[in-house]
Amino acid sequence: MEIGKGVAGGAESIVSDPVGVVCEICAHSRDEAEMFSVGSGCSHSFCRDCISNHVSTKVSDNVTVIKCPGLECAGVFEIEYCRGVVPEDLAIRWERVRCEAMFLESQKLYCPFKDCSAMLIKDWDYGENDGDCKVRECECPYCHRLFCAACEVPWHAGVTCEEYLALGEDERGREDLLVWELALANKWGRCPRCKYYVERTQGCPHITCRCQFEFCYGCGAAWDDKHGGCARD
Repeated sequence: MEIGKGVAGGAESIVSDPVGVVCEICAHSRDEAEMFSVGSGCSHSFCRDCISNHVSTKVSDNVTVIKCPGLECAGVFEIEYCRGVVPEDLAIRWERVRCEAMFLESQKLYCPFKDCSAMLIKDWDYGENDGDCKVRECECPYCHRLFCAACEVPWHAGVTCEEYLALGEDERGREDLLVWELALANKWGRCPRCKYYVERTQGCPHITCRCQFEFCYGCGAAWDDKHGGCARD
């Protein structure tokens, strides 16, 4: 309360400003309109900014049940009740976290494209061996791009999952895969040391790469005096 003294008809006048409600998180005085009550049998009250930050932190940690930040309080925030407090994009992320929690990790599949990363649910059967997925080529229903459901990477047409996973991280781009397909179609060999593609047009399978590494064009093994013939041409 602020007290001011003045002269008005020979008497003192007292002027007071209403004191706002103190947020229990930031300890700042707020107007009633800026405050938010948790409800659900909880008597705690916090400012809207603090509640939004609290929910955002919990959602980022994939917490599905967001409790009142008050000490030893059992109050729980309901997403519908908080829609007027938290930003719309945060409410959407909150709903997504709650939805994802309803499924087992083994049922979840995420779009491998980083600018999408949508969660999908596996609704197909597996083969006789665990992890042997019968479905491989899939289209994300959100970004409409193709990916491999077996190894959960962008679709690698013409390249088996085993061959794809054997490639280096810097060899899995679209252009790299096109070169790989071309190499398979033309039966090109590849230097085991520098990974340079080579093509044998005639002669024996003894290849000397531009990096000076000697290897067998048939099996890719390092060449030595004891190396015999290979069944592969």
